[in-house]
Amino acid sequence: MAIASDAELQLAIGHEFNDPALLRQALTHSSYANEDPGGDDYERLEFLGDAVLELIVSHMLLDRFPECREGELSQMRASAVNRRTLAAIGRRLRLGEHTRMSHGEEKTGGRDKDTILADVFEAVIGSLYLDAGLGAAAAFIERWFDLLFEGYDRRILFTDYKTRLQETTQARFGAAPTYRVLGATGPDHDKRFTIEASLGSKIFGVGQGRSKKDAEQEAAKAAFEKISQDEKEAEKR
Repeated sequence: MAIASDAELQLAIGHEFNDPALLRQALTHSSYANEDPGGDDYERLEFLGDAVLELIVSHMLLDRFPECREGELSQMRASAVNRRTLAAIGRRLRLGEHTRMSHGEEKTGGRDKDTILADVFEAVIGSLYLDAGLGAAAAFIERWFDLLFEGYDRRILFTDYKTRLQETTQARFGAAPTYRVLGATGPDHDKRFTIEASLGSKIFGVGQGRSKKDAEQEAAKAAFEKISQDEKEAEKR
């Protein structure tokens, strides 16, 4: 696949970089940086972008949901900035086409992996922050998350899948799901946990996240969707 131009992406982002090298770094996967010893990958920018994203989304949630307390706001933020949401925005921006990666990574579908698309999205936020400050990064984030929030209330947009899964399994199977950590990868400042949700000996879903809570929510969402899909298929028979 031909790599799309950085100028094209800057137009989509809505910002012309004063230092284009920052954007190039945000679009460089570690597999490519390993083949180019002089190049830096996006991981440090991703770390920064993650913090900026949480700050701006937190501010947006405070403005939109003044009646919510801290615990609910935290849950809503975790749902809003989860990997699937960020990857979906990354696809809209065509970040996969812009990302520099090794041929090996590309052959394994790297350009459409949720993990890479979400990471690059956060790295782009980090590059925007360093290039033009918090205002530019905030404008970019608000543009995409305004679209996400528009027309939804918190009950529809922010779903606690662990609760929904437990209610579903208790009603249909008379048992609660269990969660097991399968592993953790990455440095201490950027751990990625993988957790499975199961019922008895059957695994219904696997999820990943930067915290065990996030990974459990992802696993619960996958399990809930699988159970719902199984029921739909059973109804058709």
